[in-house]
Amino acid sequence: MHDYLFGGIESRHLAGAHSNPGPKNNMPKHLQLISAAVAALFVVACGKQQPQGGYPTPEVGVIVVHAKPVALVREASARLAPTRASDVRARVPGVLQKRLYKEGSMVKEGQLLFQIDTAPYRAQLAVATANVEQAEAAATNANVTATRNRELSKQSLVSRRELDDAEAQERSSAAALSAAKAQQQSARINLSYANVTAPISGRASQVRVLEGALVGQGEATLLTTIEQVDPIYVYFDQAASDFERLQRAQASGAVEIAHGNQAEVRVIRTDGTEYPQVGTLDFSDYSVNPTTGAVAFRGSVPNPDRLLLPGMYVTVRVTAGTLKSGFEVPQLTVQRDAQGAFIAVAGPDGTVAAKRVDVVSSVGANWIVSSGLADGDQVIVSGLQLARPGMKVKAVPADAKPEAAPAAPPTANAQGS
Repeated sequence: MHDYLFGGIESRHLAGAHSNPGPKNNMPKHLQLISAAVAALFVVACGKQQPQGGYPTPEVGVIVVHAKPVALVREASARLAPTRASDVRARVPGVLQKRLYKEGSMVKEGQLLFQIDTAPYRAQLAVATANVEQAEAAATNANVTATRNRELSKQSLVSRRELDDAEAQERSSAAALSAAKAQQQSARINLSYANVTAPISGRASQVRVLEGALVGQGEATLLTTIEQVDPIYVYFDQAASDFERLQRAQASGAVEIAHGNQAEVRVIRTDGTEYPQVGTLDFSDYSVNPTTGAVAFRGSVPNPDRLLLPGMYVTVRVTAGTLKSGFEVPQLTVQRDAQGAFIAVAGPDGTVAAKRVDVVSSVGANWIVSSGLADGDQVIVSGLQLARPGMKVKAVPADAKPEAAPAAPPTANAQGS
């Protein structure tokens, strides 16, 4: 069609040349320049080869994937809790006289925290001590009498009955002495309970009872709470189906599960930043919660600066193990339909194919694929909307720069110059 058009133009020019002999051309100069530009555009358009069907081959960005050992990382919502917590209570009744610590400060085990009025307990201890002294005197006298009667009994100077009575009194006085000593020990313990000390080391919370209050009447009054937060526990759950899948993968030899302190635990705070300290898996349950269908886990994370607080909700990333041979692909490349997950790949000849894959974990913005891909596959990461299974595409590296646009044809002014 283009040749036909050019032929018509050429014949009209030739006809004009025979009817008007001579080298002079009567067409205005600006029309000659426009005709030359139109002819150049037709030549460029005809010289550029068009693909079959008249549409250009779509260009897609690809990355080449290779199998490698990949860490299996699980993410879950988690809650922080202290490794140790203890309620400080008034163990004896009395009037709270003093608070001897600063609220919210760190305290050490055995440190004195509260002082309950000790006067009644000092008096009880004094009475118990006096009873012990009295019982000791009685026991001593009974022992002397029984000893003398035993000697006289050998000489038949006392009757058998008198000896039995003396020995019975000796035993009774000894028992009374033991009871008096026990009461003395009880009074001493009650006196010590008037000095309320820290049962563990940790951070002491605010005071629940003010000075001057009567505590310990009928029940052990809660005075404060001490929590140990270094290290700190992180509690989270994992679906039993995921746990079972990992167990099967380990049995098949495809996965090596990390156990105990080999499993890393990382905490992601509410603002999305990662806590710098790395913890370890501390506990895993062997039963499934029938309500949630999940297995309970616990990690222990160092918290030397005490930036993690008990009760906070965070995200936890746990390295559950290592996939011995897997592929790491961007999450956007994994598509899903009614049959499951698949990834679009470009073959050596540019033909698009959809490969069914098994996604087992995630690492940041990438998915971990255990099967379905082959080493060296070209995974399509950009232009996915243009790539359909069976069609031809032009695969270029995803990080390649776009091709430079062709130079524009010379303008009329350039031709005139």
